[in-house]
Amino acid sequence: MSENFEPRIVAFCCQYCSYSAADLAGSMRLSYPPNVKVVLVPCTGRVDPLHILRTIENGADGVCVAGCLEGDCHFLEGNFKAKKRVAYVQRILSEAGVEGARVRMFNIAASDGPGFAEAARIMTETIRALGPNPLSIKTEKMSEEL
Repeated sequence: MSENFEPRIVAFCCQYCSYSAADLAGSMRLSYPPNVKVVLVPCTGRVDPLHILRTIENGADGVCVAGCLEGDCHFLEGNFKAKKRVAYVQRILSEAGVEGARVRMFNIAASDGPGFAEAARIMTETIRALGPNPLSIKTEKMSEEL
């Protein structure tokens, strides 16, 4: 693993809570790793396992799904669906020989800017410890061979 490895992490954030928390973290000028790229989604319940798997396949080193606190979903059970889907994707990745820890679910309240910053730090440290996504390395090698 390269010492200069900087993980690429995609965060699917629900518009009502975790995206607001990310925005608040920025407004509060909280420092967190710039490795996390936020994707706004209407609800984490709309994040399909294929979205997560395609993100990993297309070179992200890690994916986090950040939704409302359990019981506070604006669509009632979207974050519970997301939690099950994240567990499903973790299992699929593990069966394929890729660390399931590359995908993780966070529940963050809209008023918790520090919580979002902490989640970004946790995810970045986790992925940094795991190293680059082995699927993106294989894809790069296949592209070079063609």
